[in-house]
Amino acid sequence: MWVLFLATFFGLGSSLTAVDNLGQIGESLGYPNKTVTSFVSLVSIWNFFGRVFAGFVSEIMVVKYRLPQPLMMTMVLLLACVGYLLVTFPFPGSLYIESIVTGFSFGAQLPMNLAIVSELFGLKYYSVLFNFVQLANPQGAFVFNVKTTGTLYDRAAMKGLTKKDLRRSSVKDLTGIGTHCYRLPFIVLASVTFFGALSSLILVIRTRNFYSSDIYKKFKENTEN
Repeated sequence: MWVLFLATFFGLGSSLTAVDNLGQIGESLGYPNKTVTSFVSLVSIWNFFGRVFAGFVSEIMVVKYRLPQPLMMTMVLLLACVGYLLVTFPFPGSLYIESIVTGFSFGAQLPMNLAIVSELFGLKYYSVLFNFVQLANPQGAFVFNVKTTGTLYDRAAMKGLTKKDLRRSSVKDLTGIGTHCYRLPFIVLASVTFFGALSSLILVIRTRNFYSSDIYKKFKENTEN
């Protein structure tokens, strides 16, 4: 349970941080407001596709190929790392790809949490266990969004103002312009998400014997009876 909690803490916490800062990232990289709005739309659309894909493909992996459900989570978290690196080392149009990757990986994680908790721990205490795992979601968002990304972004933006001999406005939000503003925060996000993928991989190794059998056999027998 704690391994799954860690994977969720790093994975969903980082994804929420990336989604929440998407508008400001676009502004920092010089995209117009209309384009930034399209990034938000892309995240929402691919969030949906991520949920559908994760549920459909992970079920095939478990039923047909007898692969552990957490393996899908490992792959999704590694994909999320790629999205964060697109912010760290941007190129023209990279934020379009980042929006798709982040939206997809963010949407894919929740259905897998639902499935993993029910398959590994059963349904008797499902609501308690699932909500315990989901506690990692807001906690991760607070640590990575408020305490990490927010602090590092403000520091980079203030450095930019200092170089231009400007002072921070007391009536306007602090806005940093340039690729350096989100470089360090997203290196941190990519690193912790990779650690989350490693945590998920530990769960893959520990559950491979369980998933090598027909985990739905008892449900099939109950249906037939």
